[in-house]
Amino acid sequence: MRVAPQVVIDSSQKAVLEQWARSRSLPARQVERAKVVLLASEGSTDLEIAAELRIGNHKVARWRKRFLKSGLAGLEKDASRRGRKPAIPASVKLEIVHKTTQCSPANATHWSTRTMASEVGVSEATVRRVWHANGLKPHLIETFKVSRDKRFAEKVDAIVGLYLNPPEHAIVLCVDEKSQIQALDRTQPGLPLKKGRGATMTHDYKRNGTATLFAALNTFDGTVIGMCQQRHRHQEWLKFLRVIDDVTPPANRYT
Repeated sequence: MRVAPQVVIDSSQKAVLEQWARSRSLPARQVERAKVVLLASEGSTDLEIAAELRIGNHKVARWRKRFLKSGLAGLEKDASRRGRKPAIPASVKLEIVHKTTQCSPANATHWSTRTMASEVGVSEATVRRVWHANGLKPHLIETFKVSRDKRFAEKVDAIVGLYLNPPEHAIVLCVDEKSQIQALDRTQPGLPLKKGRGATMTHDYKRNGTATLFAALNTFDGTVIGMCQQRHRHQEWLKFLRVIDDVTPPANRYT
């Protein structure tokens, strides 16, 4: 016949256990465990404790052993569990991420949830959840351009240094041109936005020519100087520089 291990408690442990057993604010499971240990310390068997508390004798044996192993701390919370087995294995998620970031589909420019689901053998919703969890958006492409100027890094350092630490009493202007802006107009007026319907606009348009927008940004106070011209030759550029010279205060200019 199996004999349960004896439970011996000192006065301080007994005081805490009796307080827990009488408590009305602690979780019911913690109160029950305290009663199990108190009865066990009095010499009651697992079957006797189970009958008195109306619980299973295996449960009594579990908390008797837990107290002998971990003391009062072992009664306050449950032991860690393995948890539910994930519906989608980690290897499948890694495969989805790898294919999304490193491969391309055979007959398309980028993966869709349907093509990836068919490729990996999971549902479309699973692919969507994996992409969302990893911040992946295959349909978005960001463009970039690498300069061929051999002195590009040197020029960047000079310009950034000028913005961050301009000469004393100087006005620093960032000047550029936006060339070939098309002046477009729709062939028919559209309808305004209303409840249940967005604003309308004809798919065709008429072209009223082009214009060049010159603009200068004063990096000190954020003011912008602008001028529109029909062409963007060096003559128009020099004209714009004269406009800047006329509207800026007569301080030391550094452009």
